[in-house]
Amino acid sequence: MVQVARFLDVAEGLQPNQFTVGSKEQINSISDLDDTYKQLMDKPFACVMAVMGGDGRPNLTPMWFDYEGDKVLVNAAGHRRKTQWIRDNPQISILIMNPENMYHWMSLKVTVEREISEDDPDEGARVTEHLNKIWRKYIADGGDEYGLRDPSMDERRVLFECRVDKIATFGQP
Repeated sequence: MVQVARFLDVAEGLQPNQFTVGSKEQINSISDLDDTYKQLMDKPFACVMAVMGGDGRPNLTPMWFDYEGDKVLVNAAGHRRKTQWIRDNPQISILIMNPENMYHWMSLKVTVEREISEDDPDEGARVTEHLNKIWRKYIADGGDEYGLRDPSMDERRVLFECRVDKIATFGQP
């Protein structure tokens, strides 16, 4: 079960208590989300991911967003600090905002349940395939394979599978 908090928005005009939580409900799965918000996950909209940094403050990173079934997938370079911060504190917050309407957004609070290394002999190919998949989603003319690996090293990727704990929604497209 996932808790969804629906904020009172201003899409149809001003209303009492706007910008506060108007209702809460439980859904069985993220596939049960209203299409108004599910489209934010399906379109190539970047998200902002927040993880707790080494100094105890949130670190915000714009990233590509992806999910599979009920799991949010975070694909990161293994050598980056943010990857270690995720390992140290596996709770992540994600905001997806419609770039055409900042009053249409969704936030997700997720917890890492599993980490898969690109070097894993059994599942490593899945990490590479996922990276190529999101590359094609976000970079339409970029070819079939991820083209931003750091050329100064043998960059290896990590895929974090995350359980969705809570969702907050706001606005209309």
